[in-house]
Amino acid sequence: MHERGFFRPPHAWVGDVIPWEEDGRFHLFYLHESRQTPKVGMPWHRVVTDDLVAFTETGPALASGGPDADDFNVYTGSVVVADGIHHLFYTGQNPERRGADGLPLQLVLHATSTDGMRSWQRHPAHTFGATAGYETADWRDPFVFRDEAAGLWRMLITARHADGPERRRGVIAQCVSHDLATWEPAEPFWDPRRYIAHECPEVFEWNGWWYLVYSEFSESFTTRYRVSRSLHGPWTVPADDALDGRAYYAAKSAARDGRRFFFGWIASREGGVDDGAWQWAGTLSVLEAEQNPDGTLRFHPPVELAESFDRRVAAVASGTVLTAPDGYADLVLPEAVPSAFRVDAVFDIAAGTTECGLLLRASGDGDEGYLLRLEPRRNRLVFDRWPRRRTGGEQWQISGDVPFAIELERPVTLEPGPHRLEVIVDGDLCVATVDGAVTLSTRLYDRTTGGVGAFVGEGSATVLGLEVSTPGAGSPSSELDDLLVASS
Repeated sequence: MHERGFFRPPHAWVGDVIPWEEDGRFHLFYLHESRQTPKVGMPWHRVVTDDLVAFTETGPALASGGPDADDFNVYTGSVVVADGIHHLFYTGQNPERRGADGLPLQLVLHATSTDGMRSWQRHPAHTFGATAGYETADWRDPFVFRDEAAGLWRMLITARHADGPERRRGVIAQCVSHDLATWEPAEPFWDPRRYIAHECPEVFEWNGWWYLVYSEFSESFTTRYRVSRSLHGPWTVPADDALDGRAYYAAKSAARDGRRFFFGWIASREGGVDDGAWQWAGTLSVLEAEQNPDGTLRFHPPVELAESFDRRVAAVASGTVLTAPDGYADLVLPEAVPSAFRVDAVFDIAAGTTECGLLLRASGDGDEGYLLRLEPRRNRLVFDRWPRRRTGGEQWQISGDVPFAIELERPVTLEPGPHRLEVIVDGDLCVATVDGAVTLSTRLYDRTTGGVGAFVGEGSATVLGLEVSTPGAGSPSSELDDLLVASS
């Protein structure tokens, strides 16, 4: 993998990211998951980036406290600055320790830095656990921010009520402080009684809108957001409240020059195969958010990453028509593509069309490969592959009754007309974006080679443009942008 726009440390994986922007540079603290057995204790490492394309690992940031410490595992938290001092709040967990309710104990801990985040001084006296009414096992991911209107600091905490239906005790608890040392319990910040837990919470204001972001630890593992005109709610549920799909998790954000970026991880799969179970931690991936007039957000990879793929290696002639009124038609470009490439395609979808989209790492005849399928009748983007998993030796023993890769679908409005499908592939990573607004990230393990193509099923789509590009050193073409505008 080129790690252009992505990052994974050697022989390890990126867990939850704690982003901090300062003087134009993003400092990305992250949970360094080594997957060693026996466990060695989770530390924080730090990676920095100026351009969101190249990432530099600076090494350990906050080490495990050791086997006898409250913070044997240093889990997710946040960073703030006050009076020139950096304050780091984080979760401490030791699997050998239990709370008063018999559950594995989680605690909030505090450290400070006076040398520009090069070293951290722990403050054990400031450690505290779950307040009354909450389980001791879920007291994590402290997010601290300044509430200037109230003249105090607020801390949001992933927590669970001690009582209630087991699956619906999740709550974002809240504590407040005037000195960042002593914290007092306050009313819950958000209490929907809907999920097991709301991990990695954060809140921020942007152009008059407030956003509450959290990762749903429940039936769906994905990062979601809520919108309000006030820090205190009520919070509105957007029609599409997810940043991405199942594979992209624990995203938290930082802003620079009026732009906001989310830093999460694309989960790996067990065994490094397409059918492997999703694992905790993976590869750092960045999404940029843009605001709609109603406060809702659209997401796509940073333009800096797209622009780094500026050497065109293949294309489909503009105006190519794929039509199959009651069947299927495709085309596969003859050019071989390397492990890292970008596809930028615009399809003018005819009314009544069932499906169209892109083939990735496809066989020459298009019969095998990965598919990113736009489905206008269902208003969704799905990820699929052929051949599908075999369940036995007989011809009929395949998972053909599964209409696409489960958990890898995204809602998107697909009215007749032009729609843009952009895809960045780097090694086993794949990030797709529809109309610069809806993203879907996943892994491509089993097929490592093949071509790029386009297809249509039961309908017609005109390819207004389709370009395949690889990393280069020049400036990207704007032809497809012009085509999309002209056709809208």
